[in-house]
Amino acid sequence: MDIDQKYKLIARNAQEIVTEDELKKLLKEKKNPVVYLGTAITGKPHVAYFVWVLKMADFLKAGFKVKVLLSDITGALDNTPWDILDKRYEYYKIIIPSMFEAVGVNTKNLEFVKSSDINLDSKYFFDLLRLSTFASVHDARKAGSEVVKESANPKLSGLIYPLVQALDEQYLDVDIQYGGIDQRKILMFAREYLPKIGYKPRIEFMTPIIPGLIGEKMSASSEGSKIDLLDDSSVVKKKLNKAYCPEGEVEGNGVLAFCRYVIMIMKEDNKKELTIDRPEKFGGNVSYKTYVDLEKDFVAKKLHPMDLKQAVAKEIDVLLAETRKAVKGKENLVKEAFGE
Repeated sequence: MDIDQKYKLIARNAQEIVTEDELKKLLKEKKNPVVYLGTAITGKPHVAYFVWVLKMADFLKAGFKVKVLLSDITGALDNTPWDILDKRYEYYKIIIPSMFEAVGVNTKNLEFVKSSDINLDSKYFFDLLRLSTFASVHDARKAGSEVVKESANPKLSGLIYPLVQALDEQYLDVDIQYGGIDQRKILMFAREYLPKIGYKPRIEFMTPIIPGLIGEKMSASSEGSKIDLLDDSSVVKKKLNKAYCPEGEVEGNGVLAFCRYVIMIMKEDNKKELTIDRPEKFGGNVSYKTYVDLEKDFVAKKLHPMDLKQAVAKEIDVLLAETRKAVKGKENLVKEAFGE
């Protein structure tokens, strides 16, 4: 794979890269660059996590070393109770690797890191104090505004969160940090403030946030908006049947977005088609090789929302087989971590 091919693979479906020129330069100068994504161990992971799992797969295919930070520290800073922190970390440590198994990616160059293993180092803590003397309350609050849970009486921890995430770039020794576009302010904070304490700015890479099942961001805190990684087949089907998917409309359509960023990425990469089963009286079965063709038919109202929903339910059910298997027999852990 040459440099142009690597760039095209990495950049597909990206919403913003700061900066594209720096990424191209990195690909020319470094054989095995390092990228990381951090996920705070707050709510239960859901199917939208497959968006970043597949993007990490792209980086792996392009020769990158990939680090996934399972962040217990920022989880605590974002109001995860300290007494269940270890339980939630254990759950994430089981469920996130199973998502990579589900998409069939070669994980030879994939590493999982527990954030407290680096965040509690004395040098890290000293750098955190140093960074706090440069960052204003205004900038720290602004950086975390799209990420940290808001409340009427915000905690000091919400101001610390962006500083910790910025320093993770340095202590993980990475070239790129990747996150959803909702992380833009916090990523730009890292880029601006790390040089103030003598560290180089990193490339910041962002992909879109897909809508949930009710037309808003898919969120762990909104049960109706998401499909949990442990939902059984009947629950997946029930949730999709109720999903916001207006005929012919793309905007805010979480079902269509999941096709674009997850299902059709996998189909196209594996040279397979998405087959949608329909009775002959409604045109019979139809198959799609690309998302472009799928969306075109949906917008033209040649593909009915209910037919699409049923096909997506089947595809998600296949993906979740691996995550369900990973947690089988560990139901008590799930209950202890999330109170369910």
